[in-house]
Amino acid sequence: MTTFSLLLTTSPLASQDFASALQFARAALKAGYQVEQVFLYQDAVLAAAADIDLPADEPNLSEQLAGFCQQHQIPLLYCVTAAEKRGVVATDTGFVAAGLAEFAMRLTNSKLVQF
Repeated sequence: MTTFSLLLTTSPLASQDFASALQFARAALKAGYQVEQVFLYQDAVLAAAADIDLPADEPNLSEQLAGFCQQHQIPLLYCVTAAEKRGVVATDTGFVAAGLAEFAMRLTNSKLVQF
């Protein structure tokens, strides 16, 4: 069975990458594949920030991704070093601090898809 690891590198507010990753993950699970992890790196770590306040008419893709990962028991990891560089204080809503080494170790049996 094919297993995927998803890597997001852009801010959830700057592009459609979070929506695309969420759509990919849903389709993968529906097709019978597994998602090993979702890893947020570079500006994608902004999704874990505790102080994001979006207008009511904008979808909160960070929250949607976190809920999806919790529902399907998929680890949602963010790079702690990238977060520290950006002043991100993480929330307690499903995001887990990790290092690049942990991300790399989880890649051994999965295919990497970057958004």
